Amino acid sequence: MTPIIDKILSFTISKKLSVFIIATFLIFAEKLSAEQWVNIAMMYIGTQGAIDILVELIKARKTK
Repeated sequence: MTPIIDKILSFTISKKLSVFIIATFLIFAEKLSAEQWVNIAMMYIGTQGAIDILVELIKARKTK
């Protein structure tokens, strides 16, 4: 059974982006260090970049 929050977030934003946004709020609340925030940001950028590359490769294969 999917929790209610997952249902709401799945319609609005991706889970990776929600983690990034929460981490940003936590750094302003001084619950995360700058190094921890940078690690989260790098993971978000890296995984999103990999997904974007795969999507473009799939699109390119379909057009051929």
